[in-house]
Amino acid sequence: MIIIGCDFHTRFQQIAMLEPETGEVVERRLEHASGEAQAFYAALSGPARVGMEATGYAHWFEAMLAEQGHELWVGNAAEIRAAMVRKQKTDSRDAGHLLDLLLRDQFPRIWIPSPSDRDVRQLLRHRHKLVCLRTSVMNQLHALAMGQGLCRKAKMWTRAGRKELDGLALGPWASRRRQELLEMLDRLNSSIEELDKAVIQEAKNRPAAVRLMEHSGVGPVTALAFAVTIGPVSRFRKSKPVVSYLGLNPQEHSSGGKQRLGSISKQGSSLMRFLLVEAAPTASRMDEELKRDYQRLKFRRGSSLAKVAMARKLAVRLYWKLREAGQPGAAGSHAG
Repeated sequence: MIIIGCDFHTRFQQIAMLEPETGEVVERRLEHASGEAQAFYAALSGPARVGMEATGYAHWFEAMLAEQGHELWVGNAAEIRAAMVRKQKTDSRDAGHLLDLLLRDQFPRIWIPSPSDRDVRQLLRHRHKLVCLRTSVMNQLHALAMGQGLCRKAKMWTRAGRKELDGLALGPWASRRRQELLEMLDRLNSSIEELDKAVIQEAKNRPAAVRLMEHSGVGPVTALAFAVTIGPVSRFRKSKPVVSYLGLNPQEHSSGGKQRLGSISKQGSSLMRFLLVEAAPTASRMDEELKRDYQRLKFRRGSSLAKVAMARKLAVRLYWKLREAGQPGAAGSHAG
């Protein structure tokens, strides 16, 4: 098999390839827009194993390699950089370093989701972005209303509150802003409602998500996001790596017998952490054990820290629900 280290960029890639016959290392820069990269991999004499750092904008590259019968290994970028001893960093050195890790069987390969799971993540991310945009629009409308002495909080979005908002006497440009914001709000509500239906249907079609929705306070959005973010639950032997994978574990700098813990690491999916923190208070109201822990932490350390702590407990519970059910989570490829 041909082994290739690939330093991937958006417009080009630098490769270091070991020739199986001569044992020589060939270095090349391949442009993407011109089709040079695609032509190069299509002309290889046999199947190749390509190693690259985890990065965005490479889905087309992964699909192209799979179509041509090559194998792509995606590596943990932090571990790859940590293994680089020399301070000199160039594209050529990076490609050679990746090739060296592959040849020495020390490449830190990671799990990558399947194309279908990746598409579901796009559904969840798109819904989340629209919800954030709707919140921004509602806040702007509320600011306009409060400027005229109208403060209705959540009642602003009832039929009576909307009528009061429409009836405010505003200047010409403020009136135009109100009209366009209301039109935008109606369009966003319609789109989000449609996406909510798609999320519910997708969650019903996944046994892992159905299993997770059995937990109090966990709805279709959180359950589906957890299933496609965690992937096959067999990847994790216990709950601690799951907490770390989601970035809910504390940062630590301990030395000399002294333990120093900081805030959470915030590694991994920011959307998944957001959904867990949002679901935690609801789950705490419906579960007595979580409710006691939440109230105790809220009294001692404040509500913000208590919500994050409950999000961590909720993540652990969801992990064990999948483990106990023997559900593989979302379909995808495993790390080597």
